Amino acid sequence: MFELILTCPEDHVELLSDALEALDALSVAVEDADAGTPEERALFGEPGLPPPSEAWQRSRIASLFAERQQAEHAAAVLRAQDFFAACEIVGVRAIADQDWVRLTQSQFEPVSITDRFWIVPTWHEVPPQAQRAIRLDPGLAFGTGTHPTTRMCLRWIAAHEGELGRVIDYGCGSGILAIAAAMHGATRVEAVDIDPAAIEATRFNAESNRVELIAGAPEAASGPYETVVANILATPLKVLAPLLSRLVAPGGNLVLAGILQRQADELKDAYAPYLSLHVADEEDGWILMTARA
Repeated sequence: MFELILTCPEDHVELLSDALEALDALSVAVEDADAGTPEERALFGEPGLPPPSEAWQRSRIASLFAERQQAEHAAAVLRAQDFFAACEIVGVRAIADQDWVRLTQSQFEPVSITDRFWIVPTWHEVPPQAQRAIRLDPGLAFGTGTHPTTRMCLRWIAAHEGELGRVIDYGCGSGILAIAAAMHGATRVEAVDIDPAAIEATRFNAESNRVELIAGAPEAASGPYETVVANILATPLKVLAPLLSRLVAPGGNLVLAGILQRQADELKDAYAPYLSLHVADEEDGWILMTARA
């Protein structure tokens, strides 16, 4: 394998990516050319919303070719184009053959939620101390148990075993929270998401873990629920404040995650007309907020 590396301004990224694909690139990846420098710029977007821009002001494009001759030919063709004047060829380099599946899998290890409750990728053995384990293929959708927001939600669910009642996981991603609720004594579990791929992933993961739940679009949420869990991000959580609060049954719990510590007051203010939120857990700059109806 051979990698052709280019740099270009933000407004050339889409054009160059299309051109490289037309020149038989096996893959095209775009990165921040200033990564690791004071000029590095993060691109963030809320779920369901586009990021503020599609690329970086100085973007690095790495494209993969099967043969060096193909990579060098692509570079020569691009150099001859008028639009390439603002771009630069960094070079062509050989890439060692790798077992990409094994390499990807090696990045995910079993995750301990409590001493007895673990999240275990399907290619690992369940640790002997795990009395409960969710078997999951990372990458199907957001929610692998490795992010602090997911871990905090899972810890809360494990700590309230037998008290969960009817549960809804709003913005279910991989379904990991809904599956955990089913494993910890929920009487009925529903999972909803705006992404059809997340709904499919949730159904697949639930079947793989031999738990029963109902997965569908948000319109399917009927309520009330004794436990409403939403691990999204602060902005959609604020927008959803009236809806999520209305879904909680009297005496039930609202559990929110995807919130940075500095956003706590924003969330408290958004939910104040409905429920009184407080910080129940924190990890690595993220917080878990809960309220009782």
